[in-house]
Amino acid sequence: MADSLFVIDHLRVAYPSSNPQPIWAVDDVSLILSPGERLGLVGESSCGKSTLGRATMRLLPDTSQVQGEIRFEGRSVLQMNPAELRHFRGEAVALVFQDPMTRLDPLMTIGQHCIKTLKAHRPQLSTAQAKQKALETLAAVKIPANRWSQYPHEFSGGMRQRVAIALALLLEPKLIVADEPTTSLDVTIAAQILQELTRLGQERDTAILIISHDLAMVAAYCQRIAVMYRGKIVEIGPTQEIFRNPQHPYTKSLLKSALHIHLDAGAELKTSGQSLELDSGMTPEASTKVPPLKMAPDQPLLQIQNLQQHYTLDQGWMQQFLGKPPVIKAVDQVSLDLYAGEILGLVGESGCGKSTLSRTILKLVHPTAGTVTFNGTDLTALSSRAMQPYRRQIQMIFQDPNACLSAKMTVGQGIADPLLIHRLVTPQAARTQVLEMLERVGLTPAKTYYDRYPKQLSGGQQQRVAIARALITHPQLVICDEPVSMLDASIQAQVLELMLELKQEFDLTYLFITHDLWVARYLCNRIAVMNGGQIVEVGETAAIFTRPQHPYTQTLLNAAPLLTQVL
Repeated sequence: MADSLFVIDHLRVAYPSSNPQPIWAVDDVSLILSPGERLGLVGESSCGKSTLGRATMRLLPDTSQVQGEIRFEGRSVLQMNPAELRHFRGEAVALVFQDPMTRLDPLMTIGQHCIKTLKAHRPQLSTAQAKQKALETLAAVKIPANRWSQYPHEFSGGMRQRVAIALALLLEPKLIVADEPTTSLDVTIAAQILQELTRLGQERDTAILIISHDLAMVAAYCQRIAVMYRGKIVEIGPTQEIFRNPQHPYTKSLLKSALHIHLDAGAELKTSGQSLELDSGMTPEASTKVPPLKMAPDQPLLQIQNLQQHYTLDQGWMQQFLGKPPVIKAVDQVSLDLYAGEILGLVGESGCGKSTLSRTILKLVHPTAGTVTFNGTDLTALSSRAMQPYRRQIQMIFQDPNACLSAKMTVGQGIADPLLIHRLVTPQAARTQVLEMLERVGLTPAKTYYDRYPKQLSGGQQQRVAIARALITHPQLVICDEPVSMLDASIQAQVLELMLELKQEFDLTYLFITHDLWVARYLCNRIAVMNGGQIVEVGETAAIFTRPQHPYTQTLLNAAPLLTQVL
C-alpha cells in the first residue's frame, strides 16, 4: 500500500433515488493500482463499471451517496476542495469516456479543444507552444494536422474517440481511466492507441484502468483483471490466471460467451481443469454458426454501382480567392451487390466511409454520383415523398440505440412510431403488435417494458428495443451499423443469437457494419473490406480470413486480438 498510486477502499456508491433505502450501484469495492500498472475492469452492462470510473474523479451527481475511501498518492480524493479537484482532474487523473461527445463541445473546433485544455492547466505556455504540443499528441492518435480547424460533427465516431484520447494524453497524467476507450475504433487504430497507452505507461509510470467489455483486448494489454458483477468485484488477479483458471460462475459465463465468437472451428481453450459450462441462471449460450446461405438469385436485392459521396471542406471566405477547397471522398466509386437472405459484413477502419455508405443507401444524404437500386428501383432518382415507402422496407439499427429512441417517448411509443408514421395500423392495433414484438426480442413481461423510458433500461435492453423498432414494419433489408459494439460479451452473444433467430423468422437480409472482425466472421456469409472510401476486397467469409488478398485486409487481420491466441 505504501507505494500504491491509487487506492479504492470499501467504496459504495448509490445514485439519488426516492427509495428510502440506498440501491448500491457500486457495493463494497476495493482496488489498488501501482504506478505503471494496467488493470482491466470487465463485466456486464449496468454492473457498475462506469460508475466506479466516474467516482474515482468525483464526477457523480452531488446528491449521490458515497461511502468508503478513494486515495491518490496517499491523499483523500473525497476530501479535496474545488481548487484541488481542478488540479487533480486532467493533470493527475484523466478520464476517457465511452461516448466522446460527452467530452467534446460541438461549438468548438478540435484545435480550440486542445488549446483550451492546455491553457487551463498550463497558462505559462504560449499559443504557439500549446499548438505544437497539441499537434504532436493528435499525430500520436492518427489525427492529421489538416483537421485542426474542423468541428466534432465533421469527424466519424471513431475519429472523435481518437480526439478524446488525445485530450486525455495532453497533460501527461499519472493515471488514465479509460471507459470503453476503443468501442468506436477499428482494430488497427485500437491497436495503435492501446500500444501508445502501453508505451506511455511504461515510459512515464502512468497507471491505466481500462473499463471494457472486450475480453480479447483486456487479455492482450492488461496485466491484471477485475471482474465486476452486480456492483461487486467477484474475481481479481493476473490476467492469464483469471482467463485460464476462472473461479467465479459469472467469470466462466462471461468467458464462454466471448469464446463462442473467438474460437476457431474445433478449437478449445486450455484451462486448468476448469469447466466453462454455463451455470443455471447465467448467460444463455449463443448460436455457434450462422445458417448457410441458400443459393442466391440472379438479381441482387440491393445493387450499388459507382456510388460517390464527396464533401467539400469549408475553409472560410478567403478560400474562394485561393483556388478550389479540399474535397473529402468519404465514399469513392463503390460497387456492391447484396442478395436476399444474405448477411454481408462491411468492415474497415473508422473514417473509411462505412457509416456514410449506409446513410447514402437510405438517402439520408444525397449521393454525389452513382446509383442505389433496391428491388429493381433506382432509389437515387426518387423524390423524398417517393422514397418513403422504401424506407419502410429498409430499416437501420444504430450503434447507439439512443440515436433512434426518443428520451421523451416510452418504449412502447418509440417502437409503435414507425407503424404510425407509415400509417400501417390504428393506434390500438399498434399497441398489440408492439407487445408481441417486445416478447419476440426477449423483453418480458412486455407490458412492464412498454411503459418504461429508454433511460430506465440497460444498454443491452435498449439495443433490443432498437431491434424491435427496426423490425416492426417487417422490412426486407436491415442495415446494422455496429449494433453490438457497445455491449459486453454476454449481452453481445445474446443479441447476435437474437438477430440470427429473427433473420430466419422474418426472412431478413442484413448489411452488417462492424469493426469487430471476429463478430463478422461469426455472423456473415460474405465480407466486404472498405478502406479510404473504396471497397478493396469482397469474398466469402472463410476465404477472407484464410486467404486475404489485399494488403489492407491482411493488416486488419494481423491487428485484431484473438482471445484464444493471447491466452
